[in-house]
Amino acid sequence: MPESSRCPWAGTDPLYVAYHDEEWGVPSRDDRHLFEMLILEGAQAGLSWITILRKREGYRRAFSGFDPAKVARFGPEDVERLLADPGIVRNRLKVESAIDSAKAFVTLQKEAGSFSEWLWAFVDGQPVRSSPREMREVPAKTPLAERISKELKKRGFRFVGPTIVYAYLQAVGVVNDHLVSCPRR
Repeated sequence: MPESSRCPWAGTDPLYVAYHDEEWGVPSRDDRHLFEMLILEGAQAGLSWITILRKREGYRRAFSGFDPAKVARFGPEDVERLLADPGIVRNRLKVESAIDSAKAFVTLQKEAGSFSEWLWAFVDGQPVRSSPREMREVPAKTPLAERISKELKKRGFRFVGPTIVYAYLQAVGVVNDHLVSCPRR
């Protein structure tokens, strides 16, 4: 894909470009992937996304392949193990929030049948397609993100403010914010 037509935030780093071209904005209905992206988006708070992409394999290893049931069973020893792992962002609040969010994720799966069904019900199963021509037209948060953030927080999820949730919705394809000029749109 020509660089000039790709969403400019992807830049030229091969990892970022691959993420943009192959994953970002592609509708995901896989609970494990949805859990992974939720944890990674929370880990990104205050950091650049490329930092998280570079640590993604470390996260997969450290967090049991993002199996939410396994992560939900992590205890204090696991927290200490994770805080010593240079393959992830070693922030106690983010590590503990990932475990708390795993517990909430598993509970929500049991209640709703799947996290995917619960999440996609907010948009009647269809991606929200915006038509931004320039990056400045893409919002940092929306009323949809605010509603989902509020629901997640009520259920015990952490690091799920409206801005993080909007980035998450974009990442997992619930919202398609590729620029109209981008071939991935």
